[in-house]
Amino acid sequence: MKDELEKLKNYTVLYAEDESGTRENISELLKMMFKKVFVADNGDDAYELYLKHMPDLVITDIKMPGLDGIELAKEIRKISSSTQIIVISAYTDVEYMLSAVELLLTRYIVKPLTETKLNKALELFLKNKEKRKIHELEDSWKYDEDKHITIDPEGNEYKLTKKEDRLLKLLSEKDRTVTYKEIETFVWGYDNAMSQNALRLLAKNLRKKLPEGLVKNIHATGYRL
Repeated sequence: MKDELEKLKNYTVLYAEDESGTRENISELLKMMFKKVFVADNGDDAYELYLKHMPDLVITDIKMPGLDGIELAKEIRKISSSTQIIVISAYTDVEYMLSAVELLLTRYIVKPLTETKLNKALELFLKNKEKRKIHELEDSWKYDEDKHITIDPEGNEYKLTKKEDRLLKLLSEKDRTVTYKEIETFVWGYDNAMSQNALRLLAKNLRKKLPEGLVKNIHATGYRL
């Protein structure tokens, strides 16, 4: 188990908890495990941190000021189906459990949160991550989400910029046209405005690292694969 958890050093995590003592203890533990840890004491700040940093994993308490844990998970799911989410709760109410199922959570942990419970949830996160990291694109191209690269049929690798990676990740998750507003929120972040010229340039550069014709612009609406 210890060797398996060493792989967590390749990933980032967002931890949201309003109780200060618990937040400090768990965040210190996570800092020893993960490459980077972002910490919030309420749901609204957690959502802004998510949009800014796009962590691989979100661990959230269910009862917090602002957005609660379920509401936070719902907002994240509007943007990403692949971000893994662990919810920690004192509730075993059926309504909460059903909400958790609908949100495709990695784990719903009932308090008290122990190191054993956390480690089991993190092992599941790693297993899921291994399954999802390679996306098959058209014409034998591949997208490696963890390495932030695309790979052509000859094995040549193309390194993606942060914005290129976010855009491709968003498009690859949605089997539909992604609106300009969704792209602005996910790629540019909560506090930054996106210009149409900047988006066109981003799409142009991304297309150079993908099979021809894969990224399509839908007039006055957005983009899709």
